[in-house]
Amino acid sequence: MRIGIVVAADREVAELAVRAEELGFSSFWVYDTPMVHGDPFVALSSCARVTSRIKLGIGVTSPALRSAPAAASGFASLNALAPGRIVCGVGTGNTARRTLGMPPATTAELEAFTVALQGLCAGYPVEYREGDRVRDVRFLHAGQAVNTADPIEFVVAALGPKAAAVAGRRDAGLVSFGLLDPAAWQALHAARGDTPHARDSYLMTALHILDDGADPYGDPARDAVGHVVLSLLAFAADTPSAASGLGAEERDAVRRLLDRRGTTATAPDRYTKLYQGYLERIATTDRDLITPSLMDALTLVGTPDDLRSRIAALAEAGIDEIVVQPVVDPPREMAELAELTSGGSPGRQL
Repeated sequence: MRIGIVVAADREVAELAVRAEELGFSSFWVYDTPMVHGDPFVALSSCARVTSRIKLGIGVTSPALRSAPAAASGFASLNALAPGRIVCGVGTGNTARRTLGMPPATTAELEAFTVALQGLCAGYPVEYREGDRVRDVRFLHAGQAVNTADPIEFVVAALGPKAAAVAGRRDAGLVSFGLLDPAAWQALHAARGDTPHARDSYLMTALHILDDGADPYGDPARDAVGHVVLSLLAFAADTPSAASGLGAEERDAVRRLLDRRGTTATAPDRYTKLYQGYLERIATTDRDLITPSLMDALTLVGTPDDLRSRIAALAEAGIDEIVVQPVVDPPREMAELAELTSGGSPGRQL
């Protein structure tokens, strides 16, 4: 099982990418959530200039955020800085759109976007549509500015079969956030129509290594993985239909989150309150919202032996790489994660 790192874009992103490469991790990703994080293309361009081996990924962009020509220009430009090391994650923009108070893109829009990106990034002309006007477009400045010769790895963000099927039709990999159920991954792979040569699958989550006898739900564990739990609670608070599918303890946490943020599940501007600090270290005052059940369901917390057992089950389900987001003290957490892993090239492996 390979191990990667994912972070939100900030001023220290290049230093973290260098450290991730030094520690032997396989990939380094940056989120694409424009209203709550820095720009991933700017962040990864700085990472590309100071690294030489590690894969660099954006997880994930969306047709609801950028046009295909604009996104393709960004990825092909990164590919010129880090030839053959770029991973293009695409999705419906679920959270990135909700932070704008807008719905995500449709699966059909996602597939059309992916088709256009793959074609443009490979140097081919593609059909571009705005309203009733349709034109063939292609890069007119291939060379030093953009790289269409070296391949870009494409992965589709999926929690269900429709997006996984898009990945299958587009010969793309899969990426999912907080999906730790091996049976759910087996279903995604079935929907993708996996073959022995299927593209890689990535799981993004948070991980905390317990010392012997430490409380798996204590404050250190909640601080290390609470951002993933809080991201689901924010989504449920923003989406009453999602909240209704949670258990009583989790629904209570959603209600308390809404009260604490001073909004309601139907307030037109709730997104401006719910997504502040999204996927960053949680406030100590929010520790009580991090329920043990969601920590177990969405994140990896345990002793080294516990973690190896859980990760082995995920590997059996077909996951190729776990991508971990450290938030408390990223350099220290990355070093601890490296100690947990056993050697390996081309990336850290458990």
